[in-house]
Amino acid sequence: MGTRVRETERKYEAASDGRGRVRPAPADLADLPEVAATREPAPVRLDAVYFDTPALALAAHRRTLRRRTGGDDEGWHLKLPAAEADTRTEVRAPLGPAEGAPPRELRTEVAAVVRGRPLAPVARLRTERRRVLLLAGDGRTLAEIAYDKVTASVPAADADARDTAGAVGPGHKDTGAWIEADSWTEVEVELAEGTPDLLDAVEERFVAAGLRRSRSGSKLARALGDDRPPVPPPPPDPVVTAGQVPLGYLYAQLTAILALDPAVRRDEEDAVHRMRVATRRARSAMKSFRRELDREVTDPIGAELKWLAAVLGGARDREVLAERLGARLAELGGGQAGPDVRRRLLDPGDHRAAHAAVVAELDGSRYFALLDALEALLAAPPYRRRAAGPAAEAAAATVRRDHARLRHAVEAALALPPGQDRDVALHEARKDAKRARYSSEAARIVLGGRAAAHTARMKGVQQLLGEHQDSVMCRVAVAEARRQARAAGEDTAPYKALRRREREIAADIEARLPGEWRAADRPL
Repeated sequence: MGTRVRETERKYEAASDGRGRVRPAPADLADLPEVAATREPAPVRLDAVYFDTPALALAAHRRTLRRRTGGDDEGWHLKLPAAEADTRTEVRAPLGPAEGAPPRELRTEVAAVVRGRPLAPVARLRTERRRVLLLAGDGRTLAEIAYDKVTASVPAADADARDTAGAVGPGHKDTGAWIEADSWTEVEVELAEGTPDLLDAVEERFVAAGLRRSRSGSKLARALGDDRPPVPPPPPDPVVTAGQVPLGYLYAQLTAILALDPAVRRDEEDAVHRMRVATRRARSAMKSFRRELDREVTDPIGAELKWLAAVLGGARDREVLAERLGARLAELGGGQAGPDVRRRLLDPGDHRAAHAAVVAELDGSRYFALLDALEALLAAPPYRRRAAGPAAEAAAATVRRDHARLRHAVEAALALPPGQDRDVALHEARKDAKRARYSSEAARIVLGGRAAAHTARMKGVQQLLGEHQDSVMCRVAVAEARRQARAAGEDTAPYKALRRREREIAADIEARLPGEWRAADRPL
């Protein structure tokens, strides 16, 4: 699945125009914090071909995919954004043949960004690199300083269009399949085993030597002349208007979906659950903030988010059920929980089939169209007139409405006698608890601690109601397994014991709920 490493680095260029010879850092770097000595390895030549879609979707999403020869880590490299400053995640795969397509494991990592579009070479960067290693007293490498002379080329087939757009400089040279487009010098400082303080100290020396932070986000962006804003666009900062509250929340959920997509495909633990939660949060925000966002735009997207949550739910519900059944079987003990019972309740084939079904949908056009629609919404928000109002006032009103909705649902459910009707009503109340929780999460950016406290209270109610619903679904699954066991002539006593235990758990929750709700029923 590729080797994953964290990469923390900063790039610098000459403070004049970034094209001239970069002034070297002061010769003596050994007096920097943590540094005991320096070493200069032999220079290297690097040759990297970068791949992207025709519309440069990877670059727009701040991802780069390259095949690089030369140096200590030649191979395929995929760089992904990370939350920490100056940091990215790099996924590496073996070099493979020069004419080969990007490895499958790397294509899987960017499937939600590429969305079925072809990947092809978009740039070639040849770099002459001189390195200085900053060493600790025990010989460990704290950081590597790379002085790079870069020559960038673009595919010959694209040269005319890029020249027209001004991306290919005058006097470019044709080298066959590639057109030389630009050249420059820059300096990279990559942290190894040192601390961020060392990066700051190196930067002080560089600034004194006439360098500054690079204006381009990456070598590729400079080569393509395409340092466009990221997709989706980041939320406004600070949040001022009512419409910006849900916009920022939707941005966070789409970002989470794109980041979790490869983890879901790899079947990582809890990835399906987290992606489903992000999907539900986005849909819930569209419902809660319908006074600020035009429903003609959000309702169709909300329907597709509901579909995606259902796709993910097939796998997630099996995960929850298997975990719960495993716990109940452990309570029964080996005497009653024999192999036949475990086989009927914990079939591993169920998970494999559910995961395969999820991945099939994530490779489909419907999912890709949903991601396109979410990005389009963030790029051109469908604001209503109320969206221009003050953010805090509108957000508080939204949270209060969702809280009142939940109060009505809980009280209506508790007024019913125990049984199926109450089970259904409590399940609906659980949905309202999620909505109340998510709207206060969205409002936290403008309401601060008040919203955070309300979110915590709503989370407690949601979890209690969720435990009740899980118990209901567990009893349904056990009843079906019991029916199959009876038809096969097997002992049904273990299934009766499991259902009895789950009824006890549900009854205890229903007894606790009135008190739990009274403690949580405190609107903003």
